[in-house]
Amino acid sequence: MTNTELEAAAFRRLVKHLQERTDVQNIDLMNLSGFCRNCLSRWYREAAEDMGISMDQDTAKERVYGMPYAEWKDKYQTEATPEQKATLKKNATH
Repeated sequence: MTNTELEAAAFRRLVKHLQERTDVQNIDLMNLSGFCRNCLSRWYREAAEDMGISMDQDTAKERVYGMPYAEWKDKYQTEATPEQKATLKKNATH
């Protein structure tokens, strides 16, 4: 197995994990790790474009979320608490 295959397998597992953990909100991910599902989908789209593959952001999000983004938001996204918003704002300034 090559390094690229191992990296691809790890990426697929990360995406699967995030798809299964619908209880974890993007703001939680951002506050703890500095990235979220939206970041991962943007990186995915950028990697495709670097390889000459045309991909829009909605397609990339669907790959990461496992469904259309609007559907995921309707099913799983909750309103961020004032504390979550304050933490995000504080972290964004550093």
